[in-house]
Amino acid sequence: MNKRKPDDEFANIGLSYFNHKGEEVVVHCPESIGALATLEPSKPVSGTSVPEEGVSAVDPVVSVLETQKPESVMDAQQPTEELKEQHYTINYDSTGYSYETIITPYLKGAKSIVIEDPYIRAKHQLNNFVRFCEAVVKQPSVDLITLVTSYDESTDIKEMASCLKDLQQSLLEMDVKLDVQINENMHDREIRIDNGWVVKIGRGLDFFQKPESWFGVGVNDLSLRKCLETKVDIFKS
Repeated sequence: MNKRKPDDEFANIGLSYFNHKGEEVVVHCPESIGALATLEPSKPVSGTSVPEEGVSAVDPVVSVLETQKPESVMDAQQPTEELKEQHYTINYDSTGYSYETIITPYLKGAKSIVIEDPYIRAKHQLNNFVRFCEAVVKQPSVDLITLVTSYDESTDIKEMASCLKDLQQSLLEMDVKLDVQINENMHDREIRIDNGWVVKIGRGLDFFQKPESWFGVGVNDLSLRKCLETKVDIFKS
């Protein structure tokens, strides 16, 4: 711009950045080398004052960066929001809930998680469990998921076993082990995380309504799916 417009309009522009050591590195534009407007600007830029004799000019870029630097450092030093116990009700027909929104914040630092839910047996319940595992593995520290579930005389045990075996293999490829245990006497539903948090959902993982159409909004994104009414309790054990 200095070469195309030989006055001082673009003269007092400084470019610099701070490296990881906090040192300022000034960047010179090759195109401005030798440009008279850069080397000897003819008049001060409108809106700025000429420094008095004996007073050095302040680089505008450095000035802005120095002004912003303490604020940035302050933001970086702010502690992350502390997790708190939660007790709430998901109302019938409400949306905006998913396994990610409920459990993901409480997985920080977790290595293993135990899901006790007797109703991971029908096809849609198994699909829900797959979605739950997808939410869990987004926390890279988790390497073990334990499912404790049950079945009854109406359960297609072969289909159930086949689905869980496929899921085991898929998770193993992500270095996550799935351990499946059967407890025919269980009834309560509970999610226990090895960092001490416990999540209880009254209906377990199956708190979503069946979509009116399998080609409608909310089929894949559960946060858009209508819910059944249930209570959620999240607390530290």
